[in-house]
Amino acid sequence: MAAMRVRQLTAAAAALLLAAGLGGCSDDPGPARTPAAVPAPAEPTATTGDVGPVDRAAVRDGGTLRWALDRVPATLNVYQGAATADSALLAHALYPSLFRPDEHGRLAPDPDYLEGAESTPPGQSPQVVTYRLNPRAVWSDGTPVSAADLDAQRTALSGLDPAYRGGRAGGYDAVESVAPGADPHEVRVTFRRPYAEWRSLFGPLYPAAETATPADFDRALTGGDRPSAGPYTLSRYDAEGGTVTVVRNPLWWGEPAKADRIDFLASPPEQRLDALDQDRLDVAPLTAAVDRAVPAPAADASTAPASASPSVAPPPEAAPESAALALRRAESLPGVTVHRAAAASLTQLTLNAERAPLTDPLVRRALTRAVDRQRIAAAALTPLGLPAAPLGSHLLAGDQEGYRDNSGAVDQADPGLLLDEAGWMRPTGGGVRSRGGKPLSLSLLLPAGSATAKRTADALTAGLGDAGIAVRQVPVSAESFVGEHLAAGDYDLALFSRPVGPSPASEQRPAYAKPRPDPDGVPDPGGNFGRGGTEEIDRLFDRAAAEPDPAARLDLLQEADVRIWQLGHSVPLYQRPELVGVRTGVVGAGAYGFGWPRFQDVGWGG
Repeated sequence: MAAMRVRQLTAAAAALLLAAGLGGCSDDPGPARTPAAVPAPAEPTATTGDVGPVDRAAVRDGGTLRWALDRVPATLNVYQGAATADSALLAHALYPSLFRPDEHGRLAPDPDYLEGAESTPPGQSPQVVTYRLNPRAVWSDGTPVSAADLDAQRTALSGLDPAYRGGRAGGYDAVESVAPGADPHEVRVTFRRPYAEWRSLFGPLYPAAETATPADFDRALTGGDRPSAGPYTLSRYDAEGGTVTVVRNPLWWGEPAKADRIDFLASPPEQRLDALDQDRLDVAPLTAAVDRAVPAPAADASTAPASASPSVAPPPEAAPESAALALRRAESLPGVTVHRAAAASLTQLTLNAERAPLTDPLVRRALTRAVDRQRIAAAALTPLGLPAAPLGSHLLAGDQEGYRDNSGAVDQADPGLLLDEAGWMRPTGGGVRSRGGKPLSLSLLLPAGSATAKRTADALTAGLGDAGIAVRQVPVSAESFVGEHLAAGDYDLALFSRPVGPSPASEQRPAYAKPRPDPDGVPDPGGNFGRGGTEEIDRLFDRAAAEPDPAARLDLLQEADVRIWQLGHSVPLYQRPELVGVRTGVVGAGAYGFGWPRFQDVGWGG
């Protein structure tokens, strides 16, 4: 089972790293919390999205859009280990989500699928949520969307039957039963324990035909005659040819899709600027194209020495200069607009609490204090034309409702004094600290080939060097980043990104949960790559997940974040950048942040 967990974590996190531009989750009382360390919550000050308002009357009917994918995904089921960000993009065109997030991550019912939903009053047991499905909502085979679909998905994702090879339960394990209500369009979901983040369930929702049995759920969801229930339906799924085509769903009951069809085309990031320039794409994510741009070879291959061996040559590395050139080229492409946003993904520095000298809480707190988040955010984001906004929360994005900067909860002592107290002394005149003749030198794991990661690492290395901490940068491929290093604990410090969503209590808990012993008695970190945790932090997450009052739930999450800061688990740095190239005339496309495309509105301006 432990090996299976690592494989699942590896697949999910590797996909995140690739998409992130950075590669892409005690009974003893804790330290006293002082009011000065906990500022009041701030209202969101910006939005993650960069998509103009859509006036459907100004979007003409018809036409084809060409949308870039990294590759045709192995599955459209986002809950399978092989799913990628492209799986999620396609799923939003084809499958229901009962709730949609706004630009600040707040969930609201999608009226195309859900007329309303209501939970029993707080304190009433058991908690029952009554969903009122849109009576016109049907799958593409004519079958109504019903309680059977919700029940099958709950069974598949609850974690109760290991034959379903899905990801983590994500709240479905809190559901006791799903049953029809007073009529075929009403669904009653009963919870075995209170679950406040119930709005995040059933999105996307798959038909019972795809989830009712382990065999149904575990098979790859690709082409063929598979029912869907979105504004588009699947017309072509050609992995070998690199094309997925969706066309208007003839049974769609909502506002009709504007475009006749969308061709999703496999286009490696390094080829996207050329494809936009040659009018072969209309919508193209460019974060990786810019971030991983490499300089042109200095000489023709014919001039290479005869002894050179291409088969063993290291891959070309992205450089900040080449990334800047790629961005300037993107901005100068005729008929293309580059949309920028802060993605719903947090880039952080994680500290391995099981590796000396980071086993010492004093050293972790000193390092946390020594990280100059403003300097790092400026180095990473300013070259991309985004505000240099550092993060102060492990759990919420800066533009998410309820965000506040909790970094003040960390010991405000000078990091040098903390390191002195821990016995790591600095030589007279400066330099690297040492203890017992051993230098204070740490490895820093970062995704290879990422210019943004390199700028981040350079700023971090310089800042920690000022405190007498030497940093050795270790670039690692995305394919081995998680399985061979993060999951294996083979690192001191690591740079990577995590998604952030509208349900932080359940979504973020695995990243900070205290490691538990496996059957052999060895602590199993699960998704907690920092390997530090406390019973108190776990309880705060569990209480938040069950707290029905939004303000009280947010208070519990803020307290959990304060404790994570004080633990020295990790340092949030900034929101991952998101760049998208969109052809002039295309409406409703851009950088979506917390949201996703409303595909029926995307099309060509009239």
